[in-house]
Amino acid sequence: MLRQVSRLVAKPTTGMRMFCINQTKINPKPLRAGKSGIALLHDPLWSKGISFDMEERDRLGMRGLLPPVVRNLEAQVKRNLDLIRAMDNNIDKNLHLQNLHNRNETLYHRLLVDHLEEIAPLIYTPTVGEVCMNFGSQYRRSRGMYFTRADRGMFGTMVYNWPHDDVHVIVVTDGSRILGLGDLGAHGMGIPIGKLALYCAAGGIAPHRVLPVVLDVGTNNEDLLANPDYVGIREKRLEGEEYFSLVDEFMTAVYERWPGVVVQFEDFATPKAIALLDRYRHRRVFNDDIQGTGCVTLAGLLSAARNAGNSINDMKFLCAGAGSAGLGVCSQIVDGMVEAGGMSREEAMHSFVICTSQGALGADDKVHGSPNYKRGVQEERVPWVNNTVSDGASLLEVVKQTRPTVLLGLSAQPDVFTEEIVRTMARQCKEDGVRPIIMPMSNPTSKCECSAEQAYVWTEGEAVVATGSPFAPVTMEDGRTFTPSQCNNMYVFPGIGLAASVAGITRITDKMFYVAAVACMNAMTPEEQAEGRTFPQLSRIRTVSHAVAVAVVEEALEAGLATKVTKKHVEEGLHDYISHKMYFPSYHPLLGMKDTHRHR
Repeated sequence: MLRQVSRLVAKPTTGMRMFCINQTKINPKPLRAGKSGIALLHDPLWSKGISFDMEERDRLGMRGLLPPVVRNLEAQVKRNLDLIRAMDNNIDKNLHLQNLHNRNETLYHRLLVDHLEEIAPLIYTPTVGEVCMNFGSQYRRSRGMYFTRADRGMFGTMVYNWPHDDVHVIVVTDGSRILGLGDLGAHGMGIPIGKLALYCAAGGIAPHRVLPVVLDVGTNNEDLLANPDYVGIREKRLEGEEYFSLVDEFMTAVYERWPGVVVQFEDFATPKAIALLDRYRHRRVFNDDIQGTGCVTLAGLLSAARNAGNSINDMKFLCAGAGSAGLGVCSQIVDGMVEAGGMSREEAMHSFVICTSQGALGADDKVHGSPNYKRGVQEERVPWVNNTVSDGASLLEVVKQTRPTVLLGLSAQPDVFTEEIVRTMARQCKEDGVRPIIMPMSNPTSKCECSAEQAYVWTEGEAVVATGSPFAPVTMEDGRTFTPSQCNNMYVFPGIGLAASVAGITRITDKMFYVAAVACMNAMTPEEQAEGRTFPQLSRIRTVSHAVAVAVVEEALEAGLATKVTKKHVEEGLHDYISHKMYFPSYHPLLGMKDTHRHR
């Protein structure tokens, strides 16, 4: 219900303490809901459904409003899990979970916590892409807030329409680049809703402390504009200063009402994503596509380097995709290479070749017609031009010329990692005595650069594989079975949000993303390392989030950016302090209102 360091070292987490992050309190604190009867029963933040016992039903004016059976939370979880497993497709499963979310948030989040590996793909990637595409036709109940151009001048009062005074995390999108699906306008709301469910379940942020938001600035998607089920404004997108002025008004409004809130930008098109991050970087803001994806990719690479017994600074990278995610990932990896020591930022950037849809960002030598220069190299891409290759060179040509050891897929273009590209890379890596690392990161699965099975088969099982979407284990013809790791942002963003919430961090720095990546790597057990994994099992996500939060809070203290946590908390036990602050979905005894029930 509604309740709420020493630096991590790079060694296995044998016997890692579990603290209280996955446990129900033995004697949960009674809470006063401020309402009773049917109003309480229909409030998803407070409702227990048929878990209200008879004493509570009498105390809260509910006798006769529920069937006589009383079923505990564990039985409710099992019943809903059985119902979900009996369904044939993921969309039906998602709709069932949406309905549950709208009825009983505690049960919804407990189901997610207890069965995260099974349920998370149903509420987020890969299912959430299809959910967004059908958002209008499947719309049932409002969740979150929508700010539009028609509301200009009123954002400052609109935020008070939200009923909760203690919002800690906002996830906001303008719907312009939803996963690899493009402009979905207001139908992008499925993304903030799904992300915040993971904040609650994986990061321990209480449900009444999160807020999903869409900035509805219009859409350029002609199909949506003509769709009678579209729920957003039927106008072309705002651009230029008018667009940034609207975002400014929104940011001013939310920080006026909730001064300590963390704002996560999600699925903004590249030019705006980078500009907005630069514009608000001095506040409690981060962009998950740029910084979160980069952070979790860095964690996977650090882990892969550890497994292989070498350094991240020995790797050479070929990245397919020069959008906000692609550039953000590469920038985060460069930060990690510099932090690892022995390289300047310029030297680290020379380890990368980035390919756009036109080919490599390379020298303007006209060998391939310099297609990137013809259409104009965007400002944010200029630092990534690698003059050792010709502009417009294909992925295969770059593989043959530069002999990369890491393939990064962030293009949202399916099948761009062809068999010839992967086999060529694998052969060269074998000649050089290293294992190839293949990371097709694009979501949803339909946009993946190659499948996990293809990566394993084409490298004859030699590749270290991590994917953006979940893939099933792969069994080779010789009987070997490989389990690909999912390089999912949920390994880092819930812990970063938890740290910022608990410690009152005033600014989220690049160094914090680096320590978060190291903490994620260090959260792996010896057993997970022995299996060749690059990430911990998702079933331990709350433990990972806790470790990330501790590392980020310690860095905030070191940088003087923590306002709610002090050195005293470290001395008294920062680990326990943070675990105590983590929400765990369980039912609490509810007290009646004064004069709760008026007899007629």
